[in-house]
Amino acid sequence: MNEDKLKEILRLHKAWNESDGTEGAQANLRNANLSRVYLCCAYLCCADLRDADLRDADLRGATLRHADLRGANLRGADLFSADLRHADLRGAYLHGDTRLRDADLRDADRRERLRGADLRHADLRGVDLRGVDLRAADLTGAKTGPLPPSPAPSPEALNRAMQKDGIPNWDFAVE
Repeated sequence: MNEDKLKEILRLHKAWNESDGTEGAQANLRNANLSRVYLCCAYLCCADLRDADLRDADLRGATLRHADLRGANLRGADLFSADLRHADLRGAYLHGDTRLRDADLRDADRRERLRGADLRHADLRGVDLRGVDLRAADLTGAKTGPLPPSPAPSPEALNRAMQKDGIPNWDFAVE
């Protein structure tokens, strides 16, 4: 894919995201050849990247929340500090030299191998790792396990939220 076409797709995708889908267009990069492409800090939230060739792509700091990466080839891709929360990675090729250091994979649909992947300091909380091949993966400093519980909102915060939604004040004070 040429650089100008990719820039236009990313511009329209940003407008689509910022307008809740009323302007621009969702990025359809299905089957796209994006190998060795510089997408550092790219905003690809909800993008269709199914079966895309992202080998050796620079995706450092990219936002890929809710992106569809099923079957994508990410071998050698640099996903340092990428946001992959809720991304669909089923069938994605993340073997060997894929770098996911400091990546956030919370709630990502991750059901296959991460053999040899660089997962140093990756946030894997909430990721179902059952059946995942992690042999030779570097998990140094990775965060695993369930997500910490969210603190309960204060009565004042509940009242403010309800007032914002046009609901009259309610006394949440505990007696």
